[in-house]
Amino acid sequence: MSIIVWLPWLLSVLTIYGVIETGNKRLRAWVICLVNQALWLVWICASGTWGMIPMNVALWIVAARNLRRWHREAVEAVS
Repeated sequence: MSIIVWLPWLLSVLTIYGVIETGNKRLRAWVICLVNQALWLVWICASGTWGMIPMNVALWIVAARNLRRWHREAVEAVS
């Protein structure tokens, strides 16, 4: 079966799980989001849907920013 066919199913599950984990304020949510964006990039390249590149880049930036922010807040809370 083609990556173009089955990967969207995995992407959907990871996106839903990542949003749930974000709502629960779990740090791993941002890691899930970063992994999800990497898989989105694979799918974008495999399917040739180049118009989704701006979304992918923006979500990489947002997920990385939020991961750094949450990590910093966690470190400050311990201190």
